[in-house]
Amino acid sequence: MASEREDFSVSGPLHLDVVNWDNADHRRSVAACLVQGVYILERDRQEKRQGDEALAPPWWKFFNFKLYRQLVDDADSSIFGAVYEYTPPGCNSNELTVKCPRYAIAFRGTITKGDAFSRDLELDMHIIRNELHFSSRFETGIQAVRNVVATFGSSNIWLTGHSLGAAMAMLAGKTMAKTGVFLEAFLFNSPYFSAPVERIKDKKVKHGIRIATSVITAGLAFASSVKSNNRQKNLSRDSSFAAISRWVPCLFVNPADHICSEYIGYFEHRKKMEDIGIGAIEKLATQHSIGGLFMNVLGKDTEEPMHLIPSAALTVNLTPSPDFKEAHGIHQWWRPALRLDSKTYLYS
Repeated sequence: MASEREDFSVSGPLHLDVVNWDNADHRRSVAACLVQGVYILERDRQEKRQGDEALAPPWWKFFNFKLYRQLVDDADSSIFGAVYEYTPPGCNSNELTVKCPRYAIAFRGTITKGDAFSRDLELDMHIIRNELHFSSRFETGIQAVRNVVATFGSSNIWLTGHSLGAAMAMLAGKTMAKTGVFLEAFLFNSPYFSAPVERIKDKKVKHGIRIATSVITAGLAFASSVKSNNRQKNLSRDSSFAAISRWVPCLFVNPADHICSEYIGYFEHRKKMEDIGIGAIEKLATQHSIGGLFMNVLGKDTEEPMHLIPSAALTVNLTPSPDFKEAHGIHQWWRPALRLDSKTYLYS
């Protein structure tokens, strides 16, 4: 049975019958709907809804996109992503502004219903273990991104995703940025797994914990770098982090969502450390995770933390959410009259 949230005519942003591509709210809403389109593509597959019964197409057709390609996981045959092509009405080239996408690559998050759940949960565990880049799903996704860029160029190409899909899009964006290709990205509720410091109400206690964590992290990073077998890898990691600093993805988080809310403290703390004159410590700490550094000090190699990024345009949804499900959901991001706080953080 289809839920109301799958039906665009019930849950979609019908108020966006005319999209202003220069309007950040419109662009955010469209990007979120393209991700929802991938969710519903997979639900259509599971429910065997085809033709006129399919519920996915309105989620992109309403905004004059067409489905260019579905991305299918070879492990379970589920649809986890899609490549969309923007087709202005009547091929009106005047609509192709600087802010208008030509193609968009979208990745869905975890689906808790149907036969895709076990595979999605497996990939969620890959994120926690910092191993998503080893998965065949990511390999399929990054090859799709590379193919679009190779065929159509990198300008006006969007990356977007939600939750697990945001992690996919972030990793793809970082991978492309390391080659000098900076794709516009809309990352909704991207996972940041760490101690839930952001949930502490006392600001002084929270700030103190973050300073202590930064000092410990920076100390472990230094200890790791002086080990001869890790020195070259750490230098490479440092230069890699700086190299992708020109990539500024749009990161959308909700403070009531513990899966992504730590990004708020991650960026705010870095700014505070700079303001009090110890930004050098945080500059070193911000590109490392404590868990990975402990492993390095013990002589075990670890991969670069997937969730850490140097720069971002961070948007926090301050609209009250009744529960975690609502705070983590994709639907919040196309609703009108949201209370949003947006700041851009640039790494230097």
